[in-house]
Amino acid sequence: MWGSRRADWVALWRCQSVGLAGFLVVGAGLLAGGALTLLPLGIGFQVLPATAGLLRRVSDTYRARAARWTGRALSAPDPLPRSTSGRRSSAAILGDDGFWYDLRWAWLEPWTGGVLAAVPLALVEYGTFGALVQPFVWRLLGDGNWYAFVPVTSTATMLMALLLGLVFIVAGLRLAPVMATLHARLTHRLLSAPRTTELARRVTRLTDTRAAALDVHAAELTRIERDLHDGAQARLVALGLTLDEATRLLDTDPGTARTLLLDVRALSARALQDLRDLVHGIHPPILADRGLGDAVRSLALDSHLDVDVAVHLPPERVPAPVESAAYFAVSELLTNAAKHAEATRVDIVLAHDGTHLRVTVTDDGHGGADPSAGTGLLGVRRRLDTFDGTLALHSPPGGPTTATLEIPCASSSPKTSSSSATA
Repeated sequence: MWGSRRADWVALWRCQSVGLAGFLVVGAGLLAGGALTLLPLGIGFQVLPATAGLLRRVSDTYRARAARWTGRALSAPDPLPRSTSGRRSSAAILGDDGFWYDLRWAWLEPWTGGVLAAVPLALVEYGTFGALVQPFVWRLLGDGNWYAFVPVTSTATMLMALLLGLVFIVAGLRLAPVMATLHARLTHRLLSAPRTTELARRVTRLTDTRAAALDVHAAELTRIERDLHDGAQARLVALGLTLDEATRLLDTDPGTARTLLLDVRALSARALQDLRDLVHGIHPPILADRGLGDAVRSLALDSHLDVDVAVHLPPERVPAPVESAAYFAVSELLTNAAKHAEATRVDIVLAHDGTHLRVTVTDDGHGGADPSAGTGLLGVRRRLDTFDGTLALHSPPGGPTTATLEIPCASSSPKTSSSSATA
């Protein structure tokens, strides 16, 4: 209950900060709009870059705050265009979609976000007047003293005003989280990058990930070919030569032939193991048979760390390539936790919200992981890029390290179930 009350007060404080920051938004919007009206006089071309820069700084502050309050990233538009000399050009700014989106937001924010933030604040402030002020001043205000619909002219009506003020305070506190959430959603809608920018970024990202996927595919084929040549293929060739020698000696030296046949059996067992290892590296059988949850549990059982696996997946399976990418990503993160972070415990959570597969891996190591250093995390990121997935890494010095993998996908065949296990 205390947590709920605290959340209400936090939401009310957010509404208060939104209301105060609204004056800055109005100022930045008026300056940018004033620069536009001065364009025919020529003065606007000189002041527009500065006012557009101020407006962008204000909108970026709101983007960062909305992302922090909601825990959901908000994509910002591209930086304001600059000329070859490094200065912002008014003509380029006028052709930039991001500037017009910022300006639209600055003009709408006082009428939308300001109103949303003002409603709970007004209820709490008016309720405070009724609950904390009216009981002490009602005798001094005379017969014309009204509180809402109550004429406060006696002790009884004063008590009614007090109760009504408490109701207003509670209503304002209860309404504050709702209004703060609505304001955050509206901010996301108004301040997100324009659709054209998002499409351009997506095309660029898909082009890059396609090239990376082709490189990874070629490297994987090379690895498989090398493993076959150096492993199972070499053992099979040796097996054939040994069989030929045993066949030649079968009549003249049965003892030696028997020894060679025993060597053939040992070679065939090693070749079979090489093939199993190769198949396991391509697509583990347990992943195909039991699904992602049990496959990750098997990784936990094979690890010498204390690994807790929580699986919250729907009965329907996600696509096999997505399962494979998530499986090998978790395997790499477990290896990093043991080898580099010197962790003793790892918590793994698998979840699916209907559109995204989310995997969270948290270890208690010393932290300080750098996704741009080494090949392990880069390999995980490239593997996820193939599916337009993301890897978010939070690894402060001293730990803990949390890696969050998200892969867009829908579920398909029913095989997995929701459960929790500890290894």
